[in-house]
Amino acid sequence: MATIDAKKSGTFLIGGDLKVHRLGFGAMRITGKGIWDEPPDHEEVVQTLESLPKFGVDFIDTADSYGPFVSENLIREVLYPYKKMVIATKGGLTRHGPDIWKPVGNPDYLRQCVLMSMRRLGVEHIDLWQLHWIGPDCPAEKQFEAIAKFREEGLIRHVGLSEVSVKDIKLAQKYFPVSTVQNRFNLVDRKSEDVLDFCTKENIGFIPWAPLAAGELAKPGTDMDKIAHRHHADAGQIALAWLLKRSPVMLPIPGTGSRAHLASNVRAASLNLNDEEFATLNRQGEEVWKKSAAGS
Repeated sequence: MATIDAKKSGTFLIGGDLKVHRLGFGAMRITGKGIWDEPPDHEEVVQTLESLPKFGVDFIDTADSYGPFVSENLIREVLYPYKKMVIATKGGLTRHGPDIWKPVGNPDYLRQCVLMSMRRLGVEHIDLWQLHWIGPDCPAEKQFEAIAKFREEGLIRHVGLSEVSVKDIKLAQKYFPVSTVQNRFNLVDRKSEDVLDFCTKENIGFIPWAPLAAGELAKPGTDMDKIAHRHHADAGQIALAWLLKRSPVMLPIPGTGSRAHLASNVRAASLNLNDEEFATLNRQGEEVWKKSAAGS
């Protein structure tokens, strides 16, 4: 049985100077249904967050829109003053109800996002602030100009982008160093493969959301199922292990409001797929993705 220690995932320097263990924690699921309101079991969430430092997890990804505000508030309630932990947050999405998200890129709104996240988290600056989505309401350049100013003022230390293309990253790099990119990516969703390759080349941290998805590869009797049995693991742990081996800039952030699920996710940091296992999963994941993309 693999140990529960995120340190075994290795480390990455965000922006070249902010060291974190590569297997982090996504704090979206510590809210209510539809990522809205308080969690159904507050005490379970508290105990889950309390377990993070015990399991070696020192990188947490949240957003002002999770709840909204609930996730940031809970993180402060349980983990402040964040000893040896990096709390990354995001701004730029507004909420109007469960599962409803609307991007807004107005520079004044983005400034409000930064300042209010600082207040909720109880920090004098945000170590990593990410633009949750390039808002359609004003040019991307205006949003990037505003973010560059936040950085110059010392409100944020490092800047990340979410749901972007290589073209978007290159444009943003004219205004500030891009330290991380957060796009959907997993074994069976390779839409952002070119973005990952660019981030690997540029040493930009790549934060894949929905990292556990494995689709039909996880069915009983498949190669993935056999690999999981060999490692005394489950499909989700193998999916995370594959991500960690895929690129040295990969920073998976599986999220949960359950202590048991957290422990299961962190065990993936101790799994070491051999080259043959990795290649098999990689090839089959690509096949599933191509089939899915062709049918969409």
